[in-house]
Amino acid sequence: MTAGEDLFYDHLALCGYQLPEREYRFCERRWRFDFAFVEQKIAVEIEGGQWINGRHTRPQGYQNDIEKYNAAARLGWKVYRFTPDMVESGEAIKFIDLLELQVRHE
Repeated sequence: MTAGEDLFYDHLALCGYQLPEREYRFCERRWRFDFAFVEQKIAVEIEGGQWINGRHTRPQGYQNDIEKYNAAARLGWKVYRFTPDMVESGEAIKFIDLLELQVRHE
């Protein structure tokens, strides 16, 4: 887990959301989501490395991500992607709030 992922998880808990599964394997391949609200088929990915030429921004990593997200869409998943900066600023949790997801504790 990265610091951005841990912070996002903390934001979900503080805002009263049910806590998603972490590192959820969503298909027969070894692909995993950072976070998955399994029942609703909603996934969240915290994409790091954009400023340091990380895996997600290199050609092969980018292509692999596209394959993963297309497979997820084919299986009916909605995938939302955020950077660690978006998590730190609160933008990510604000976006989740706007979705009016059925993932809050009753």
